[in-house]
Amino acid sequence: MRIRATVAAVSGALALSALAVPAAQADDGRSWTVDPGFSVSPSSEGEKSKQAFGATAKAAAPKVTSAVVNGGKPIAVGTKSKQTVPFTATATAGAGVGGVAAYIWIKNDAVGDMGFGPNGKSITCKVVNATTTTCKGTITLDPKDMVSSDATWWRVGAEAVTEEGEEFGSDAVSKVRVQRFSKLTVNASPEPVKKGKTITVTGKLTRANWDTGTYKGYSKQSVKLQFKKKGAKSYSTVKTVKTSSSGALKTTVKASADGTWRYSFAGTPSTPAVSAKGDFLDVK
Repeated sequence: MRIRATVAAVSGALALSALAVPAAQADDGRSWTVDPGFSVSPSSEGEKSKQAFGATAKAAAPKVTSAVVNGGKPIAVGTKSKQTVPFTATATAGAGVGGVAAYIWIKNDAVGDMGFGPNGKSITCKVVNATTTTCKGTITLDPKDMVSSDATWWRVGAEAVTEEGEEFGSDAVSKVRVQRFSKLTVNASPEPVKKGKTITVTGKLTRANWDTGTYKGYSKQSVKLQFKKKGAKSYSTVKTVKTSSSGALKTTVKASADGTWRYSFAGTPSTPAVSAKGDFLDVK
């Protein structure tokens, strides 16, 4: 089903009093809603622009010209906490724009359409000129409403309203990638160790599983084992290790000097890059 945001204009050229996004129900029972109610005020420069050009603005088809969520960067979502990200949206109309708000949605053939709308009270707007307005706000993603196959590209849409109350919008303005938050651990042992002796470096790569609400091992992934000698400013890659079926990592190396060991994962389209907090090893 189509996910639609409706912006209602009230009292005055740029005063918006309500943003209502009806709950959209997917085939598997997933749904989303938006807190109603927000207000915005025009900038002084924007108001002057409207007074100067409003009477002569040419009639034009209303259009959402841009909508960007999280600055276009991927959104990593864990298993428990909601993730709130910013958006910026711009719309233009011959009659002037009262406000515009973005939302994100995904078409998942397995479980139905799913989306998250703007947090109404977070929205602030600025009049660019007589026909154009830019608004900023936030969108909150809740992992409880998501399934693991949702880790992919999401569409970014936007709805706007002219100052005359005409609603318009687009559901394919841009896109944003949503990812499953990842974790990585490391442990180098024995400690301390004599120079030249063998040490074992273990760890585990896990990522959010939205189906179960837990973190599960990420199998068959290439992870770099890196070392930073005491006093050095950066890590150097020693070797590449693959995770097991449970996401576990294990390899051996020779102890050469005091320093810090870590694993580092470059990431995949569905999972963000992550590096383990380093484990310092004392070499005698």
